Amino acid sequence: MLKILKYSFYDLMRSRWSYVYLAFYLLLGTVLLFLNNDLSKAVITLMNVIIVLVPLIGTIFGVMYYYNSKEFTELLLAQPLKRSSIFLGQYLGVAISLSMSLILGLGIPFILYGLFKSSAIWDFSLLLITGAFLTFIFTALAFNIALSNENKIKGFGYAILLWLFLAIIYDGIFLMSLIMFEDYPLDKLSLVGTMLNPIDLSRTLILLKLDISALLGYTGAIFKKFFGTNFGLIISFIMLIIWVILPTLRIVKKSRKKDF
Repeated sequence: MLKILKYSFYDLMRSRWSYVYLAFYLLLGTVLLFLNNDLSKAVITLMNVIIVLVPLIGTIFGVMYYYNSKEFTELLLAQPLKRSSIFLGQYLGVAISLSMSLILGLGIPFILYGLFKSSAIWDFSLLLITGAFLTFIFTALAFNIALSNENKIKGFGYAILLWLFLAIIYDGIFLMSLIMFEDYPLDKLSLVGTMLNPIDLSRTLILLKLDISALLGYTGAIFKKFFGTNFGLIISFIMLIIWVILPTLRIVKKSRKKDF
């Protein structure tokens, strides 16, 4: 698996899209720091971009890499290699390369601007950690979709639909549910609903760390009471880890049963 991971990683590192992705974050970080002149404000602005863009890029890259390397994958399958090792290696190669582009692309301009001397270093670190988690989560989901659909158009369609649902539609359904049942105690429902969506969970963690949960009103007070504690923070990261593990396990299961 390590050899396949290294090959996938170096293959993507040589790809121009990886450099475009890295350059985009370099440019984004530089422009935000130039316009804001304040690391804390730049981190808040970055949050809105990271929470939406990182899952989209992870989803598209995951599906695209699977379909583009299908012939090479079939060649590997003819070798005495475990199927799970092949697909896990490819998945980890894609996820790690995307995470590195994110971390380096945003880290370099912020470090040059004096991140280590600023109090915003912990907020920025949390932003990068959640961004890396979202990359691993949505890349794994993308591989699951690609493994389940031989047709490229269907695969890309389902992948975009998944991102659209978790990034936008889920929030609308969740908000409508809270409005419809506002007469009932919805504290636990709000917490559970947030944890069932990795994008919402990441957004809530960053908002609370930036201490602007007051903007969320009553809901923000509930989240602050739970997610603002050390126990809530640990539970949140455990949920993000579960969001990574479950799709990864399905990749292993699906690859073993799939007829190539």
